[in-house]
Amino acid sequence: MKVFRLIKIAHTLAAYRITNLAAGKGINFFKIINLLAPIGKPGLKDMTPGQRVRGALESLGPIFIKLGQTLSTRPDLIPVEVAKALEKLQDDVEPISWQQTRSVVRDQLPEDMISQFESVDEQPLASASIAQVHAAKLTNGDDVVIKVLRPGITQKIKRDVTLMHALAALAKKHLNPGVQVDPTEIVEEFEKTIYDELDLQREAANASVLRKNFPHSKDLYIPKIYWDFCKQKMLVQERIHGISIKDLAGLDAAGINRAKLAEKGIKIFYTQVFRDNFFHADMHPGNIFINPDNPEDPQIILLDFGICGSLPKGHRVDLANNFMAFFKQDYRRVAELHIEAGWVPADTNLEDMESATRTICEPYMARPIEEISFGEVMLKTFQMAKRFKLIIQPELILLQKTLLNIEGLGRQLYPQLDIWQISEPILKDIMRRHYGPENSLNKFKESLPKLIEQATEMPQLLHQLLSQQVKPLPRHLKMERQQRLLKKQQAARQDRLALLTVGGLITTALLYTLDEGSSWLGFMPNSAVITGVLTLWLGWKSLSKN
Repeated sequence: MKVFRLIKIAHTLAAYRITNLAAGKGINFFKIINLLAPIGKPGLKDMTPGQRVRGALESLGPIFIKLGQTLSTRPDLIPVEVAKALEKLQDDVEPISWQQTRSVVRDQLPEDMISQFESVDEQPLASASIAQVHAAKLTNGDDVVIKVLRPGITQKIKRDVTLMHALAALAKKHLNPGVQVDPTEIVEEFEKTIYDELDLQREAANASVLRKNFPHSKDLYIPKIYWDFCKQKMLVQERIHGISIKDLAGLDAAGINRAKLAEKGIKIFYTQVFRDNFFHADMHPGNIFINPDNPEDPQIILLDFGICGSLPKGHRVDLANNFMAFFKQDYRRVAELHIEAGWVPADTNLEDMESATRTICEPYMARPIEEISFGEVMLKTFQMAKRFKLIIQPELILLQKTLLNIEGLGRQLYPQLDIWQISEPILKDIMRRHYGPENSLNKFKESLPKLIEQATEMPQLLHQLLSQQVKPLPRHLKMERQQRLLKKQQAARQDRLALLTVGGLITTALLYTLDEGSSWLGFMPNSAVITGVLTLWLGWKSLSKN
């Protein structure tokens, strides 16, 4: 089966002359593949390279369409013209039959759960490469949707990904050294995301987290998940009704304030990334609907949570600081932050990087979004990255993809939007509330008991460590040393007790001053009472050891 599939792939690549784009070495590998389709696709001469790549991927089916959609967000890996062409790929495929859908449901749920569906619409609401969606109604009256994986899709993906790896390795071997594209890197990047979409219970969990992060929000609505019905190959969630963000005529007919809507999209993005550290990473127009109930203050509805992302805490703070420096047009600080974060080598020339950053960013400042292309900025940034040996962080890939989606939405909704002017105050507010002194003090209070406990163990741990570094001594010397050590330990215990007592009293006083919470005693905050008692207890324990 794999052999026939491999021949199909090779024939399609030859028919669209994708092999000619690779600039291979000599007469060899790529010309041999072209023999599989000696005439080529009709109209090939009139196609741009991007159109040829898009046509080949569409011909190869759903998995390769998903690959193309992933590549459309990576102008650092492929030529920008090809990336733009791949943005037009549509993930609409021939639906599976109702019998196949029903078979998946019966395989995932027991009969008593299936009986809770009052009705299911046999005609799908949507059919994509990975899954299919049907409208349904529960016996309690709730309108829901059922999402099921296409039968056999996991096996097909594994087969095609294996073949992709083999073809990528072969292509890389025969590529001209001057070609900057690394086919193996492309396939690896695709593999990271495609398998996450094969577990619908994971998608349900993503939706649940996002919903908890925006409770009763006027800005964003996430459909309710019906956990009893959620399995690996199916999920059930609340059915929503709204206007597709792609339907501009429908938005205008409903009187939707497009400028306000665009602002909310930006706010939601920053909130997800910097407040919650959990963001929807597939915000293309097909996954976004608008609640028309309040046209002047419209609510965004998100769907399809198969791809979500998060950033390590350090990267999140580094990224936020970079954004703030960028909005202030402080290009030197941007360069410094890249070095401090370890994104570029420590010996990078600061002045050169500052100048390069200014050259890229300055033309785009204080311009409406209709005149800004994040894709172009990203391309130039990656070109600069090669010069300064920028280390592209894997965790930022999904974030970059989301940024590109935000650009597209902004252009669609309100071309005059000044994304920089809107972004800065939003980001400042989020950073103040979640990374400011008040939040830091709260975190210190939470960790204080553990710190005090660990402090009492430090002398013993230090002694054990030092003891391991000392070589064995003769017995008479060891006895003398043990006596001296015993005296030192007694003195250390007394010093530790004094230090612990003083530290505990200081901490109690601080909490008494800063904590405005509830009180058991009526005159002292609970946190101060607890700390004071803990200090006395630890002091007693230390005395008992003497």
